[in-house]
Amino acid sequence: MKIIPAIDIIGGKVVRLFQGKYDKKTHYSDDPVKVAKKWEQQGAEWIHVVDLDGARAGAPKNADIIGDICKAVKVPVQSGGGLRNLDSVRRMIDKGVMRVIIGTRAYKDPDFIKKLVKEFGNKIAVSIDAMGKVVVSDGWKYSAMLWVDETAAEMVECGVSTLIFTNVMRDGTLMGIEKEWVKKILDIAGNSKIIIAGGVSTFDDIKMLAGLNEEKLYGVIVGKAVYEGTLDLLEAIKYLKTIG
Repeated sequence: MKIIPAIDIIGGKVVRLFQGKYDKKTHYSDDPVKVAKKWEQQGAEWIHVVDLDGARAGAPKNADIIGDICKAVKVPVQSGGGLRNLDSVRRMIDKGVMRVIIGTRAYKDPDFIKKLVKEFGNKIAVSIDAMGKVVVSDGWKYSAMLWVDETAAEMVECGVSTLIFTNVMRDGTLMGIEKEWVKKILDIAGNSKIIIAGGVSTFDDIKMLAGLNEEKLYGVIVGKAVYEGTLDLLEAIKYLKTIG
């Protein structure tokens, strides 16, 4: 399992939102590239970047900054936020993004995902953002009127190799990972690689996830915990390496 630090961007600045609410944001840095280099230096094997302006607008708004991050670090970058057409996906891949994350458009148009997977293969991931058992979309503003388990099954059928599941009610809260929720996600996600997000607070969350001993649990995204210092990224990454 990999620990993947997140860089969420609004107006070119690094922020974290509370439960995805744009009016409840905390500012951490004016320099996303500097933050990415910091996480790389601490051992991160992937960097997770979200264009929050893009997610709300439905089109990329911080693509150049994301491209600068890709150039500045040697580790691969996965990124999403407002990627709802083929041109925007190609643009981000051209910027150096190794794994492009599709959310809203995936739920509304599975055929679009099939086309992306056919062209870009495992460079395509789908983010399934869950409010309980229901998927939320458009920057988490609306219910997509879809069930999480049915959406996951459909994405697997479309050939998506990596699924990112976010527990929206825990995201940015430091409440800790909900173990039973993770177990349910692992049950419904087929053979795809799974990345979990939402709620990581302390080292105990990392140990709990590692203790599940699930091969398909590919990674966990950490955000507020590493910015607030409740989780030491370097320590957590070293721990995972020691247990194999």
